[in-house]
Amino acid sequence: MEIKSEISSLASNFLSKNFSIKVDYIEIQNTRKDFEGDITIVLFPFLKDINKDKSEFGKELGDFITKNSLNISNFNIAGGFLNLTISDKYYLNFINSIRDNLSFGKAEPSDETYIVEFSSPNTNKPLHLGHIRNNLLGYSISKILEANGKKVQKVQIINDRGIHICKSMVAWKQFANGSTPDSENIKGDKFVGDYYIMFDKVHKEQMKELIDSGIDKDLASENTDIMKSAKEELTKWENDDLETRKIWKMMNDWVYKGFDITYKLLGVSFDKNYYESETYLLGKNIMLDGLNKNVLYKREDSSVWINLDDEGLDEKLLLRSDGTSVYMTQDLGTAVQRIADNSNVKGMIYTVGNEQDYHFKVLFKILKKLGYDWADNLYHLSYGMVDLPSGKMKSREGTVVDADDLIYDLINTVKQTTESLEKYQSSNEVLNHDEYRKIALGALKYYILKVDPKKNILFNPEESIDLTGNTGPFIQYAYVRIQSILKKVNKDVDVNMDYTLNEKEKEVIKTIYEYPSIIENSYKELSPALLANYLYDLVKSYNSLYQNHHILNSESSDSTSIRLIISIKTSHIIESCCDLLGIELPNKM
Repeated sequence: MEIKSEISSLASNFLSKNFSIKVDYIEIQNTRKDFEGDITIVLFPFLKDINKDKSEFGKELGDFITKNSLNISNFNIAGGFLNLTISDKYYLNFINSIRDNLSFGKAEPSDETYIVEFSSPNTNKPLHLGHIRNNLLGYSISKILEANGKKVQKVQIINDRGIHICKSMVAWKQFANGSTPDSENIKGDKFVGDYYIMFDKVHKEQMKELIDSGIDKDLASENTDIMKSAKEELTKWENDDLETRKIWKMMNDWVYKGFDITYKLLGVSFDKNYYESETYLLGKNIMLDGLNKNVLYKREDSSVWINLDDEGLDEKLLLRSDGTSVYMTQDLGTAVQRIADNSNVKGMIYTVGNEQDYHFKVLFKILKKLGYDWADNLYHLSYGMVDLPSGKMKSREGTVVDADDLIYDLINTVKQTTESLEKYQSSNEVLNHDEYRKIALGALKYYILKVDPKKNILFNPEESIDLTGNTGPFIQYAYVRIQSILKKVNKDVDVNMDYTLNEKEKEVIKTIYEYPSIIENSYKELSPALLANYLYDLVKSYNSLYQNHHILNSESSDSTSIRLIISIKTSHIIESCCDLLGIELPNKM
């Protein structure tokens, strides 16, 4: 039995037998680091029902537990808290029992399916720093769900239609002179993105001319020659004009090839792509169903709405008066389609920035009102923005930092920093490009994922590659060092169950013990940050053991054996954690 469950059961029996207090479960906490002990029972909830001082009550409960559990060796009382010390033998049995279990911490597979949406880019520009956070969060959450026994369908909705796409098309038609990504030797998504920026530049120049001639700013914005061309392009696209569709497909294909390169570089993948050009009409049938159920209503101009005043929200337009859909209509249709495409869907998670918080509240409420019970299992993984020390980024003005540029710059920085170190220069080790790539991507991913998704991030590349802080390279270096130790061991090691653990050994084993609950809580809270910061705590505790005690050639064969098993298991969990965070581990640093 898991130790907290065992102690909870014993405490419940004690309360029932001695005070006729019936409780099904007693919460057991980890003891705070500044107190002696491993796990703690809070006494205050029971004091009102018994006629005893908290110290007297705590002593009686502590005596009962230590008498009836072989796993508790001692206890102390601090105010209203009963702190229990778990026996060394329990921890030794635990670490020995999981030494060869590479699946430790992960749940058994189930048939429950979760759909995780992330990335969802526009096909008029390359992926940027904001997309990096989106992709890393979505991919890591997918891995965490799998570790909790869920089947996962990783999807993205590619925004491949609309006026923003037509802007790139018009600029290319007017200014490219037939050039292509291949002819210019430019990555496809960046090539198309450059024309999106060019459109905005020309549009602003033409706007200024109109404003200078006395035309209102808003009117001028809609009536520049290049904007009129973009609107005409959109109309042609919607009318299935062959030439327009041909150019649209060609430019989108350029972008997709570029996206694939970035996704491969980031180490993320998808099981299915949805395209807005194929889904933007899906929601219209749902509108008819909603009208028939009187959940939706029509206004005099034939536009379709829903009133969510009773939900603390407002009225929401779902179909325009001309019958065209809005984003909400499309999202309704896509959600229904995804559920139809998969069996036994337990939930769907949308990885989208926090500027869309209100949109998803409305989306989930509408689906619920339309009678889709699975709407209770929809989640918005909302996250904050990412900026660089240089400031905020703007796509149209070309100040966005491309994902590829950021990654390649970081790889180069890691290479230069490493090769400038005296330790590197005096060693015989030579790192290749793949090692530098793993270190740079590890730095980026860890820096992004260690932050609570709800918080904004100021990404500092120099901080991210620090070998001594709460960083990816710090984790990777600890792993490489453990592997170096383990390569020197050529025999199996056995645990002496009568061994007395020192403080540092026990601390690492206690941290390892928490791994299953960390995986579970990361899933419940949809937060890879819990996993990342747990990993940092594990490595810190192991480094403290390493720095204070010899691993090999220690004071006894028993201490060497237990420290080797701790080292093996720590390396396993570093591997497991990093896999869930999408981080690769280098062979040398």
